[in-house]
Amino acid sequence: SIPITVLLRDMLNYATTRREAAMITKQGKIKIDGKPRLDDKFPVGLMDVISLPDAGESYRVLPTKGGRLALHQIKGDEIGFKLCKIIGKTTLRNNVTQLRLHDGRTLSVPSEAKYKVNDVLKLKIPSQEVVEHVSFKDQLPIVITGGRSQGETGMIIGFGDEPGWKKTATVRTPGGEDIRTLTKYVFPIGTTEPLISLPESQ
Repeated sequence: SIPITVLLRDMLNYATTRREAAMITKQGKIKIDGKPRLDDKFPVGLMDVISLPDAGESYRVLPTKGGRLALHQIKGDEIGFKLCKIIGKTTLRNNVTQLRLHDGRTLSVPSEAKYKVNDVLKLKIPSQEVVEHVSFKDQLPIVITGGRSQGETGMIIGFGDEPGWKKTATVRTPGGEDIRTLTKYVFPIGTTEPLISLPESQ
């Protein structure tokens, strides 16, 4: 994750010092996932939507090659939603299931809802309303979020038969290269077409 201070000072160049970045933050001039964040140490992470209303600019945090996170400028409808991957689920009382999402948030849904670990939810922000559900399967457009192939994009073409956390997926890149990686690093971004825009280099 990236602290807001680093984001404003080093990545967006909206501040020259930490103090200046903290002042911008405390004035409520930066929104993360649709909510103003006043703590300059607040962590910004994968798929977060960053908005700077005064500048009229918004960005999505995406993985890049080399193990880093980068900002991709977005516009229009993209500003109003976020993709979240389900990384765990717990059954509670009263027919409620709690989903754990990759960004640390939890979401309570009816237990009959057919959400599985590794599925992706398109959430309206900041309300967290689920507007689309992407089931984890082959033939999905994805981005790789960790490991040696972080930042690569492509299509899932198959899965390995390894158990548990060792389970792998094979991803075919736009250039025709096949990459094998852990499923925990595979982040679906749509069903037939990506729901989000990507940098041209990806």
